[in-house]
Amino acid sequence: MKVKVLNIENTEIKFKKSLKAKNISISIKPFIGVVVTVPAYLSYSLAEDFVLKKINWIKKNHLRMVNKERSHTIFNFSTNFNTKNHQIKIQPSKELVFNTKSIKDEIFINVPKSVNILSPESQMQIRKIVIETWRDEALNFLPKRSSELAKKFNLKFRKVSIKNTKSRWGSCSYNNNISLSLHLMRIPYDLIDYVILHELAHTIVKNHSNVFWDTLENICENSKKLDKELKNYSLIIF
Repeated sequence: MKVKVLNIENTEIKFKKSLKAKNISISIKPFIGVVVTVPAYLSYSLAEDFVLKKINWIKKNHLRMVNKERSHTIFNFSTNFNTKNHQIKIQPSKELVFNTKSIKDEIFINVPKSVNILSPESQMQIRKIVIETWRDEALNFLPKRSSELAKKFNLKFRKVSIKNTKSRWGSCSYNNNISLSLHLMRIPYDLIDYVILHELAHTIVKNHSNVFWDTLENICENSKKLDKELKNYSLIIF
């Protein structure tokens, strides 16, 4: 549906009608900005009144979002971005759409010459490709590594799933299904092992009691130290 864009107190705000929405909602995300979702049956003027009541909260969180954007990699044609197994290179292209080409351990992102590479839309397209690269690497590494560590410590799980989670590095269900974030591929290998072992320990103890931490320490030496190091990394970068 049509998007209406307004500048309210020096903040660009997009109003988007939705057939599914039951209430007005506000989201603020890096490289997307402030988006107000409006139920189809409500008027834009009511949504604007709602926004004005929340404008201080919006401006405060919009500033945080802008700061996050500034801390992110800004991709351009001179950017060389390394993942665990690949070098990502960006080059101009005569094509009309973004596409990629892989040669051994290099991934070339072809950016149409007709677009501004620094625009939020272009940056988002490039980030999607980077995320898919991490996903592929995660699928090739994390399940296998989980099996290796489980076998080493005689632990059992049902399956491992890889997700683009932005709240937790990993989780273990009551039925011992382990979910791991593809963003683990951004952190050092010893911390990846720590997260996997943390979830494997949950196959024995389903909480974070002292018994759990003792169990984890038995299979992962210096677990508390590693847990502290993990806090230096953020799940949310894109």
